[in-house]
Amino acid sequence: MNKYLIEVHHDADIYECKQTVSVFLSSGSHFLTNADWGCMDGIHKAWFMMDAENKDEVMRVVPPAFRKDTTIIQLNKFRLKDYEELKNHHA
Repeated sequence: MNKYLIEVHHDADIYECKQTVSVFLSSGSHFLTNADWGCMDGIHKAWFMMDAENKDEVMRVVPPAFRKDTTIIQLNKFRLKDYEELKNHHA
């Protein structure tokens, strides 16, 4: 199982912002209803984390209307012993 950070962008106008928050809160999805928002600081994005097998599984949780504005980032933790593997990954 992998851990993902999901970032969903929406437009800054008041209608779009309210509509996006409303869709997330009424979705019934634990992930969406517990999203963190940057709107009050002028960053019109929602973030949530999810454990899943792959990015396709994560994307299915995002409401279809927001998928084009979604970035999914697989998160990793590194230990000192992982240094060589990381170096080889970038070679």
